[in-house]
Amino acid sequence: MTVILLAFAAFCSTLLGGLAGIKNKDRLHRFLGYTAGVLMGVVAFDLLPEIFKTLHETNSDPTRAMIALVVGFLLFHAIEKSILIHHSQEDEYEQHHHPHVGVASAIALSGHSFLDGVGIGLGFQVGNTVGIAVAIAVIAHDFTDGLNTVNLMLLNKNRSKKTISYLLLDAVAPILGALSTLLFTIPSTWLPIYLGFFAGFLLYIGASEILPEAHSKHSSYKTILMTILGAAFIFAVTRFA
Repeated sequence: MTVILLAFAAFCSTLLGGLAGIKNKDRLHRFLGYTAGVLMGVVAFDLLPEIFKTLHETNSDPTRAMIALVVGFLLFHAIEKSILIHHSQEDEYEQHHHPHVGVASAIALSGHSFLDGVGIGLGFQVGNTVGIAVAIAVIAHDFTDGLNTVNLMLLNKNRSKKTISYLLLDAVAPILGALSTLLFTIPSTWLPIYLGFFAGFLLYIGASEILPEAHSKHSSYKTILMTILGAAFIFAVTRFA
């Protein structure tokens, strides 16, 4: 019961983050700068340390985790460019965006949120202390997960109604993930591979998509500051958890 309640708290956190992004879409570039910092912070202060910790505990070769990171980066790059196959004359037109990229990104983030819920459930399989620690970290950064989902959808010119539907998908994903742990367990040896894959995905959308867009028309010291604050927030969250 505790697992489900904490997963529901993650649902609420995700929803609030997304609604904050929708309400302030006229200042989207600032949120994009913040989002880029959050994604960089998650990779540097959450995913990579967890990979190294697990590899040390299991005395495993880091090569597979790093291969997974590269695969995650290149796979999303390949998916995005496959969606965005342009005619050779398209560069003559004014700048535009592609809703399908936002949808693909939102689905990927929902998959991560599902695994966040799995993390909560598996944490409680280890013990209450571990489960609560994982849940605190998930709830804290799920606010930005909701914000990221909305940002990516709106950035690529999706309508508000469609954006909300994918926000709800992202919000409910942790609950479904937590429930799924009643049915299975994941060997610890697979954890670095998953974390490496998702780190590659985050590096791609943060550095190649969100950060350049944040500065494309509104580059300013305030946007840079928002990026720094996003990374600092995740640093604080990971240290607290």
